[in-house]
Amino acid sequence: MPYARVEMRAMSTTRWLILLLGFLSCWSAARAQDVVLVANKGVQISGIRNADLRAIFIGERTRFADGSHAVPVTLKGGPAHEVFLKNHLGQFPDEFRAQWRKAVFTGQGAMPRTFDSESALIEYVAATPGAVGYVSRISPQDNVKCLPVVK
Repeated sequence: MPYARVEMRAMSTTRWLILLLGFLSCWSAARAQDVVLVANKGVQISGIRNADLRAIFIGERTRFADGSHAVPVTLKGGPAHEVFLKNHLGQFPDEFRAQWRKAVFTGQGAMPRTFDSESALIEYVAATPGAVGYVSRISPQDNVKCLPVVK
């Protein structure tokens, strides 16, 4: 009998370890979820610091680090929009919208152009000098450049 009890305890411990590993892998996959920052091919910078990205998207800056004009564009909503706001701006969608409404109302800025779809955003970024936005993924035929975020 003692042998059977030890065997059951080992099986129970193994089950808990498997559950724990499954939980940890899901948690790290969720943390790893991010967006791809896209820019017009004419944008000269090869990467952007997260602080500069945040300043451009919340309206504190209108230029990239090299001095060229930045035109931020956003998605109207969806998972990529929420991930971008959380990971790069530290905001929720309602906070982001309220901040821009206040800036517009007080005459301190114009809200970034928003798009219903990622394909429309990519098309606009490709055609607009200085444009920068985000999507969940890009394909090789998209006429934009990927802009890595430097921490």
